[in-house]
Amino acid sequence: MVACLVTAPTVTTHGGTVEGVIEATRETFRSLVAQGLVLVDVWGPECRPCLALMPHVERIAAERPELSVVKLEAPKARRICIEMQVHGLPTFLLLREGTEFARLSKSTISPGELEDWLDESIGEAGGSETAASG
Repeated sequence: MVACLVTAPTVTTHGGTVEGVIEATRETFRSLVAQGLVLVDVWGPECRPCLALMPHVERIAAERPELSVVKLEAPKARRICIEMQVHGLPTFLLLREGTEFARLSKSTISPGELEDWLDESIGEAGGSETAASG
């Protein structure tokens, strides 16, 4: 199962909000990631690394107002996970205007590694319409 968190400071509809993180559903996911810079946290309730990273994802949402953070629970959004080729948890996706440009997916992600990946990925993408190949 895949779960994604999208946090957008201006989005208050489409699912629940926890510490700046928006909980996406199958129905709301596409609209939540369609605009702006979005970090998607694909997680599962039985994934210990996913649960361990949750407070850090919430902190990222609070500290980075330019970034919407969306949480997507994989078991409840299997079709979306298949379409996005999510094969393991936790998986973090960076999207700009609905298009993925970076991905981090491995079973052991430290909070520092997540922050470094975010900084590098956002820096590489810059303000341009860079599409990720992968």
